[in-house]
Amino acid sequence: MIILYIAIFLFLGYSCLIIYYWISWRSMPEYSSAAEKPNTGLSVVIPARNEEKNIIGCLESVCSQHYPPELFQVVAIDDCSTDKTWDLLRHFHAGEKVINSTRLAEVEDGEFSAYKKRAIETGIAMSHNNVIVTTDADCKHPLTWLKTIALFYEEKKPAFIAAPVALQNDSSVLQIFQALDFLVLQGITGASVHKKIHSMCNGANLAYEKRIFNEVAGFTGIDNIASGDDMLLMHKISSKYPDRIHYLKSKQAIVASLPMQTWKDFFDQRIRWSSKARSYDDKRIFWVLLLVYLFNLSFLVLLVGGSWFHVLWIYAGILWIAKTIIEFPFVYSVASFFDKTSLLKYFFFFQPLHIAYTIMAGLLGQFGKYEWKGRKVR
Repeated sequence: MIILYIAIFLFLGYSCLIIYYWISWRSMPEYSSAAEKPNTGLSVVIPARNEEKNIIGCLESVCSQHYPPELFQVVAIDDCSTDKTWDLLRHFHAGEKVINSTRLAEVEDGEFSAYKKRAIETGIAMSHNNVIVTTDADCKHPLTWLKTIALFYEEKKPAFIAAPVALQNDSSVLQIFQALDFLVLQGITGASVHKKIHSMCNGANLAYEKRIFNEVAGFTGIDNIASGDDMLLMHKISSKYPDRIHYLKSKQAIVASLPMQTWKDFFDQRIRWSSKARSYDDKRIFWVLLLVYLFNLSFLVLLVGGSWFHVLWIYAGILWIAKTIIEFPFVYSVASFFDKTSLLKYFFFFQPLHIAYTIMAGLLGQFGKYEWKGRKVR
C-alpha cells in the first residue's frame, strides 16, 4: 500500500500549493486608475499563421481601441500562411489607421523551429515605440485594452506585464472543458506573478519594453525551442529585473481568445505548451510542474493498482472528491473575476478528463511530436 501513502503525500503538497495560489489571487487588488489620458506610445505586434477566419476581427478590435490613434502602432506579421491570411492583411483598411505588415520568407523544415519567435522579433524590429504589446491573431480585445495597459505602465513602470486572457466557449464539452482549464491556468498566472513565486504568462496578452527586450538579447538562447515566446522571455527579463514584473488584474484588459476546435488540436496545443518544461531556467516552476504531474499520475497508479487491491479504487474516488474540494475555492475566485461562474457546475465531472490529459500531454510534450498550424514540430 506504499502507493497510497505516496498519493496522500503528493495530495498534501498539492493542496498546500493550491491554497497558496488561492490566497495570493485573492490578495491581489483589481487595478483601476483615476487618470484619463495616457501618453505612452505603444506598438501592438500580432504574429499570424493561417488565421484567415480570425485576422480581420482581431485587427478591427485593435484598431477600434479607445486610445489616441497617434499613440499606437499596429504591426502584423504573416508567418508564411498557406491560406488567405496574407491577402487579407495586405488589403485591410481601418479608416485612417495604417497597419504595418510584412510576410516572412519560408524556412525549410528541419532548418528552424522557433517560427513564432521569428515573427515577433520581426515585428519588434518594425516597431516605432518602446512599449511592445503582443497578442495573437485569433483574439479580440475590449475597447479599454490599450488604455488600461498604458495607464498601468505609467503608474507601475514595469519591465514586463502579464495580462489576463479568457477563452470564448459555446456549450460543447470540448469548449467548456478548455474554458475551465484555462481559468485555472490564468489564476495560477496571476497568483504566481503577484507573489513572484515563478514566471508564468500567456503570449495573447503581454507588454514589455523594447529597450529591455534588446537588452536581454531577445529570444537568443531560447530560439531553438518551438514554444516559449512568452514564458521563457518573461524569465529572461525577470532574471534581470525581478521587481519589475507585474500582473495586470483588470477586467478592462481581458483579451478573449478562441479555443481549439477539435480534440486533436487541443492536445497538440497542450503538448506544445508542455514541450518547453525542460527549458525553464526558472527551476521553481519546474518543481511546481513536477509536483502537479506526479499528483495526477498517482490517480493512474491507484487505478492500475486497484486491479490487485480493489480498495485502491475507493481511495482514488476519495482523492478525486478531495481534489475538487481543495481546488474549488480557488477556481471560484478566478471564475468570478472572469464572469464565468456558470461553468463551475461542470467542474467536478471534468476532473477525470483533466487528470488524463495532464498525464498524456506532460509525457508527450517531452518525448513526442506534434503538429501546429500545418507544421510538424520535433
